[in-house]
Amino acid sequence: QVQLVESGGGLVQAGGSLRLSCTASGSILSINVMGWYRQAPGNQRELVALITQAGTTTYADSVQGRFTISRDNAKNTMNLQMSNLKPEDTAVYNCYAQIKTQTRMTYFAYWGQGTQVTVSS
Repeated sequence: QVQLVESGGGLVQAGGSLRLSCTASGSILSINVMGWYRQAPGNQRELVALITQAGTTTYADSVQGRFTISRDNAKNTMNLQMSNLKPEDTAVYNCYAQIKTQTRMTYFAYWGQGTQVTVSS
């Protein structure tokens, strides 16, 4: 069974920084794309950033230049460094990963439970 566990959320003032982490565990053979999505109250879930196994990154326009996504393939971990945070960044942030396991030999999407990020003005 695969688990994605996020950490690092919290309360920060506008202009501050936070670092989110996501760790994948279980009978993992390979992880393809990893990423972060977020959902604010009353809004749909939206993409924040993605990173491929090779390290190619994609960012939402709203976070480009402020957020940096990275991963450690050997440790099955991913980070999101968030800087110059704005109140509109307030949301629940979910870790996402496409994972191949010993029992499911095709890539399947897994989600973490989410971590709250609150940015005060």
